[in-house]
Amino acid sequence: MFEGNGAELVIRLLERQGVKRIPGIPGGANLPLYDALGASRQIRHILARHEQGAGFMAQGMARTTGAPAVFFATSGPGATNTLTAIADAKLDSVPIICITGQVPSSLIGTDAFQEVDIYGMSLPVTKHNFLVRSVDELVHVIPEAFRIASSGRPGPVLVDIPKDVQTARVSLRELPEPAQPDPVEAPDAQAISQAAQMIGQASRPILMLGGGVAASGASAAARALAEAASLPSTMSLLGLGILPDAHPLNLGMLGMHGTRAANILLEECDLLIVAGARLDDRATGRLERFCPAARLIHMDIDQSELDKLKVAHLGITGDVGASLAALLPLVGANGKENDRAAWLARVAECKAANPHTFPGLDNPLTPYGLVRVTGELLGQDAIVVTDVGQHQMRAAQAYPDLKPRAWLTSGGLGTMGFGLPTAIGAALANPARPVVCFSGDGSLQMNIQELATAAELGVNVTVVLADNGGLGLVQQQQDLFYGRRIFGSDYRVRIDFVKIAEGFGVRALDLNESRDPMADLERALKREGPCLVRVPVQAEDNVYPMVPPGAANIDMIGGETCTEKGGN
Repeated sequence: MFEGNGAELVIRLLERQGVKRIPGIPGGANLPLYDALGASRQIRHILARHEQGAGFMAQGMARTTGAPAVFFATSGPGATNTLTAIADAKLDSVPIICITGQVPSSLIGTDAFQEVDIYGMSLPVTKHNFLVRSVDELVHVIPEAFRIASSGRPGPVLVDIPKDVQTARVSLRELPEPAQPDPVEAPDAQAISQAAQMIGQASRPILMLGGGVAASGASAAARALAEAASLPSTMSLLGLGILPDAHPLNLGMLGMHGTRAANILLEECDLLIVAGARLDDRATGRLERFCPAARLIHMDIDQSELDKLKVAHLGITGDVGASLAALLPLVGANGKENDRAAWLARVAECKAANPHTFPGLDNPLTPYGLVRVTGELLGQDAIVVTDVGQHQMRAAQAYPDLKPRAWLTSGGLGTMGFGLPTAIGAALANPARPVVCFSGDGSLQMNIQELATAAELGVNVTVVLADNGGLGLVQQQQDLFYGRRIFGSDYRVRIDFVKIAEGFGVRALDLNESRDPMADLERALKREGPCLVRVPVQAEDNVYPMVPPGAANIDMIGGETCTEKGGN
């Protein structure tokens, strides 16, 4: 039996879904929700300093756990501030639920104070959204939001609740059972059999692993398939960590800042098996020149991704983990899987001729050394978060042995300001694990106010700041492709981030002023509570290799490449 108002019903339903934490910011239109939340003994509220920050905190929880996470915002500017975090979740398939307050139903459409049509504005960036018209709808809408967010390809759902719906009284004999994701149909057996035949017939196959493999918990299945069928494997930015760095079949990341070996060998493959990845432009480069001689098998839970950018010779719709598991017993028994010595020799030759090496890896005062040393000091249990920029690409290239669900980065939207609040959310959901956030001065300034949230919560988040006084990736393109005309991308005022962090109540140090940088970095990483470590880097330190925008992956610049083809 339930007796109460709509806001109390929402909180009760969220409790039944197992929600433990809700980041958000109160305002006039969602105060009834906050009044009800204040009485909850199960749910802890996290007061963010910006609604976008609250959305990314929810992402940090959802990306590390796989379960939908919730955040709150009020109407008008509070609601519009959520859109970037929601769009980011949509492109990276992250299950979050944004619950916004709305002006009373009678005022909708009247240009009332702090009224915007967040329902209409959010349509392109959500998996689904709801404008609740009566208190009776809530008992169905809230569980349905969880079901939709977590079913099939995960994604964000928005629920907009007018204030009068929050305050309306409701009486229910019983509450619904917590929503569960829809069961996923098994992949088509005939298609799986055909895929096994194509793999068996291929001479130069490559397996491409994306974020869907990590999200479905299918990393072990992907590795088993690669080993059983002798499949050299490359990963998208979000797929990093599926294979260990030292695995002989690991080609590393493909695409704009991927390894030279991966991009070269993709040019030569005769079969590409894509598992849980979008064929987006940062991965493929110029699409018509991507894997020009290869047949394509594409496995994805979202049927709309199949044939969207590149027509597949075989498309398999279904959970990628189930598809890989079904495929595994069918490969290796016959065909050419057991006779790929020439192709594997070619792979080893190309990797040896194009080593993925970086300068200064043992020195924490260099851009790449800062990444590598941090990883070595933290060990295998750390959660790694990045903002967006050169530091992000360096982390992707040089952080040792990333792990699925412990590698959080903004892939599809490339959102500056993603890192700090996402790291806070990850730390809240994983309090026993250290969290490191690699950031740049440009990205950190986008949501720097969340340092106050980190200090207030005492979360174990270390922000490792590579400070180059500008927008590094923008400057890199201006340097390489715009006649070295650096305009609008360098900061004339140099910020003292150490003082700023300390002003927010966060411990901070400038590693450049340290007598023993290695020891000070280790202490900063291993002490409890939030900390900021600032390291100056040169704006001229570009990230290589790089595929120029609009070019084919094979036309990457930076360093030597292996061009002599071998194998058959």
